[in-house]
Amino acid sequence: MSAIRFRGLTLGYDRHPAVHHLDGTVASGDLLALVGPNGAGKSTLLKGIVGEVGVLDGAIETGTKAIAYLPQAAEIDRSFPVSVLDLAAMGLWRPFGAWASLARHRPKLLDALAAVGLTGFEDRPIGTLSGGQFQRALFARLILQDARLILLDEPFTGIDERTTADLIALIRGWHREGRTVVAALHDLHQVRAHFPSTLVLARRPIAWGPTADVLTPPVLARALALSEAWDEAAAICRHESQHLGRHEAEPAAAHDHHGHDQHQGHAHAHGRAGHGAAR
Repeated sequence: MSAIRFRGLTLGYDRHPAVHHLDGTVASGDLLALVGPNGAGKSTLLKGIVGEVGVLDGAIETGTKAIAYLPQAAEIDRSFPVSVLDLAAMGLWRPFGAWASLARHRPKLLDALAAVGLTGFEDRPIGTLSGGQFQRALFARLILQDARLILLDEPFTGIDERTTADLIALIRGWHREGRTVVAALHDLHQVRAHFPSTLVLARRPIAWGPTADVLTPPVLARALALSEAWDEAAAICRHESQHLGRHEAEPAAAHDHHGHDQHQGHAHAHGRAGHGAAR
């Protein structure tokens, strides 16, 4: 059973492709890391899944509408005058509606805050929190969303080691519960230690499979080279999307070999990266 299926997917901004020619399936219950250089399209792919970035070609199919999405911390306005409890309570909007009674759900809210180590913080304004505390509050919101598919964009950036360890423990708990988690990460040690599957992106899929098979020096070097060669202004080429679709079910090494080396020249046809939205 699949949680997400990509069919010849190209995502972009104003008709400029940012992620292209992606085929494959994220299995239900998978714990998948998205890895790639800065500007590789990791954030764009997550935003595409939740509908914040337009599909230029192909399709994204999800097995559920219950999707919890955590954007990068830099994209969240921490000056908004709400308490930690109010922030966490936003996770109740999908199951109970925007006007859910906080008093009625207060025990559930306090349990979520306790799960992330924020007992006693419920009345603190979010603007007074440290980076790690704020990220814990956002994870409490994720807990309350109770989603089967969870998307995380750089969830450990700029936070302390103890908070990182606690949040990784939560993610691994979601995985044991059979939830699907897809996380964009830059720390390869964390990926190797905790994520059994990895998709390496460089605006296009470079390799996808078991982490031990995918995170190799040749694959990472190719990702860097192709990311540096990208051209934002190139037109979408649907014919290549159809060709790459034939390799959807191949193992990681074969997918990398057959799906990309022979098209490396096409990446250069897409030229130099200059569109800041894809990251």
